[in-house]
Parts: sequence; C-alpha cells; structure tokens
Amino acid sequence: MKVQAIEKRGKSVDEAIKAALDELGCEIDDVSIEVLEEPTKGILGFVGKKPAIVKVYLREKPEEEARKVVIELLDKMKIDYQINSVDWAEGKARINIVGKDMGLLIGRKGETLNAVQFIVGLMINRKREEKIRVMLDVEDYRRKREESLESLALRLSDKVKKTRKNVVMRPMSSQERRIVHTALQGDPNITTYSLGDEPNRKVVISLKK
Repeated sequence: MKVQAIEKRGKSVDEAIKAALDELGCEIDDVSIEVLEEPTKGILGFVGKKPAIVKVYLREKPEEEARKVVIELLDKMKIDYQINSVDWAEGKARINIVGKDMGLLIGRKGETLNAVQFIVGLMINRKREEKIRVMLDVEDYRRKREESLESLALRLSDKVKKTRKNVVMRPMSSQERRIVHTALQGDPNITTYSLGDEPNRKVVISLKK
C-alpha cells in the first residue's frame, strides 16, 4: 500500500519537500504540506543548527475519491454491480458500471442514472473547494447514446442543408443537448441553439445566415 504521509528533513524547507516528493514519486500538486520546523543556523553557523522538518500528505486522486463515493451510494441502494472502469480526463471522473441490475440503474431514458449521478456530485463536492465533475455510465450506455446522438445530429444537419429548413429535435437533457451542439460546432454552414423550457427544451439545427 502506498504511503499516504511522510516526514522529511533537509537543510531547507524546499530540500525537505523535494526529498518527500522523490520518495512518494509524485509532483507538488499531488500533495499538501505541513512545515513542522523551520531550519535554524545555530550559533556561529553550526552550534545548535537544526534542519527543516516537513510532513507531506499524498492527496487522494479525484477519480479514486469519486469511485469511493459511487461505491458508498450503490451499496446503500443494494444493487448488484461492479465498477468496470474509472478514468480521469479533462477535469472529469468517468465511471463505468456493469452488473445484473443495470436496467434499474439506468431507468426510463436514463433518468435514474442522471439522478444517481447528480447525488454522487453533491456527495463528492460537499466539502471540496475545487469541484469534481463526475460522469456515471452503465455498460457504456452513455457512450453509445453519445455516438447515436452525434450520428443523428450529422444526418439532420445534412437535411437542413438540402431543404434549407430548420430542424427541431425532440426534448433532451442539457447533457444530451451539449452533445449535439458539440457535434455540429465545427460545421461552417450550420448553427445550433436551444429552445423552450425544461424539461421540454429542444435543440434547433439551422443554416447560418
């Protein structure tokens, strides 16, 4: 098991910190530091001289913190599940879950999954200054849904170009609308915007004027 906190000595605070980072095998952003004692030069530069002493704590990685919160919540829900993968990219922890009760966890049109994801976000960020974004997926349901929406958005954008008429998509969640906007944002001939009020807010695909 990896050491979570160590004490180090050095001629200076910086030297002590560097020794701790070298032993932990991490960077300065991965730890929090407590200076236990500042160095003293002593009489005539050497009598009574004392080194700097620091205690360096290894911070838990955001994705591992998110994983623990998900496990805590799903255990309370008494769902038969396994954590299939935990990834960290672009400031977001993405956790994929597999198991027997996945239909129950996804719910109608992903509503239960969205609710669980929201609760996990509240739990993990309640005492954090720097917020963590969490994306929960079930047997790659969201990934497959993203791919499906991206494909649909491209087909509909082609229709708009041919007919020169706007296309209004069905109501979608903010997360799904973001996927459509992102999929088409690089098209120089197409623009997208959202219309209506939640939960019936829709994406409109139209030609740029």
